[in-house]
Amino acid sequence: MQRFLNILDLISERLGQLCGLMIFLMMLGTAVVVVLRYFLNVGSIPLQEAILYLHGSVIMLGIAFTLKRGGHVRVDIIHRALPENRKRWIDTAGTLLFLMPFTIFVLWSSLPYARFSWSVLEASSAPGGLPGVFLLKTLIPIMAALLFFQGFSDLIRMLNKKA
Repeated sequence: MQRFLNILDLISERLGQLCGLMIFLMMLGTAVVVVLRYFLNVGSIPLQEAILYLHGSVIMLGIAFTLKRGGHVRVDIIHRALPENRKRWIDTAGTLLFLMPFTIFVLWSSLPYARFSWSVLEASSAPGGLPGVFLLKTLIPIMAALLFFQGFSDLIRMLNKKA
């Protein structure tokens, strides 16, 4: 079981590193768009959409990494003052009552959405826009699965600490 949890954590870590690279590419792309638009008076819909695709990908692929690193928003005013065993209890309850049902719902409800997008090979509706919107929409159920598995990994580790 420990090996399985380590693999889940490694996937989250690697995707977090990939997101760092994508953020760098977004910054470069945005700088190019600004130079093209304001200095050369040239617009580039494909470049703007590529930045948008990268942004969506960072959010969808980075969410499990953020959970693993404890970077999600929480009401920390109360949480930080609690003893460790109470923090684990709250985190365990939050994972079981909110995170797991949420990820299952998103996965279940997004599969038909992604499947339809694949069936029509959905592309951008903008003139000159990029193809592959269906790939971006596929990241929604992938995000839910990644978040579920990272939550599962964290949950097992929290329960093992209690023992």
